Amino acid sequence: MNRERLIEKALRLDPLTVEEGVYLYHESPLPLLIWLGHELRSRHHPDNTVTWIIDRNVNITNVCISGCKFCNFYRPLNSGDAYITSIPEYCEKIEEMMQLGGNQLLLQGGMHPHLRLEFYENLFRELKLRYPGLRLHALGPPEIVHLSRLENLPYQTILERLAASGLSSLPGAGAEILSDRVRKLISPVKCTAGEWLDVMRAAHRLNLTTSATMMFGHIETLEERLGHLVMLRTLQYEKPAGSKGFLSFIPWPFQDDQTVLKMKSGVQNKVSPEEYIRMIALSRIMLPNIPNIQASWLTVGKETGQLCLHAGANDFGSIMIEENVVRVAGARHWFDATGMQDAIREAGFEPVRRDQDFQVIF
Repeated sequence: MNRERLIEKALRLDPLTVEEGVYLYHESPLPLLIWLGHELRSRHHPDNTVTWIIDRNVNITNVCISGCKFCNFYRPLNSGDAYITSIPEYCEKIEEMMQLGGNQLLLQGGMHPHLRLEFYENLFRELKLRYPGLRLHALGPPEIVHLSRLENLPYQTILERLAASGLSSLPGAGAEILSDRVRKLISPVKCTAGEWLDVMRAAHRLNLTTSATMMFGHIETLEERLGHLVMLRTLQYEKPAGSKGFLSFIPWPFQDDQTVLKMKSGVQNKVSPEEYIRMIALSRIMLPNIPNIQASWLTVGKETGQLCLHAGANDFGSIMIEENVVRVAGARHWFDATGMQDAIREAGFEPVRRDQDFQVIF
């Protein structure tokens, strides 16, 4: 392969193969990948802005039958500290968020064996009744697959009913690595790679706003990481004309503190700042049809996140008023709204607040 030809191909926004991406990753010095990632970012976003959002992560329940080996947050059904969040608790959290200027809940739930579709419909309706302007960025493909199995209904029907109840957008949660080899080892009960993609395919048919994620730095190979990107890119090319599809992609490194993967298998997060920046650049290079790349400052910290803004990322995500899942596995970084904007300005960009559809909030 020829590196210069691959760079020219990327600059034409032509899709690179897994093999070509691997070659660029190994055969390019970091400054070159940073330059290429930033050049491609400028094709999508020629201005000097970086977007960010105010929202709050609220866990519907901590009960989950998935048993993922990278998750410390979930509890078995009969655990003494198992919970389902109550409406008064939601109201308290929503009002705290609104006082800080936010209007979106990222509702993540475990795969609770007893919570059926009607529970989520009633929850969404109740929250929207009390707070009509509230946006619900809720659940994710694993929960949709779980509900589909419980109800014996197709994914599209599940999504249609949730959207009718108030669902605004579908997070890209639970993607981890879209390789069934990996998934069988780290999350064997969770949906397969094909099921994850099929849920998103159904969401795109309904023109739901979606995002995509990748959790890397555990047992996957580089080829599997880039294969993950190619699967996302392919699905994005398939979306119906006029559908929003994936508006953003968010990669983050595995957080290993006290996880089963680390404690029993010895798998540790060894992703260095340089490796994370390389993956941000490769994400921009491999995903010419996904407009927004988010740097996960929550898992890599302020300084690495700022460097990612020069390597292809154009979004800094949320101030994370509340986040429980990755924090209990070792993520220790935190921003308030002022700190978020200051960090973006320190990196040489102008902060612009957005909503989940990447519309500017003034």
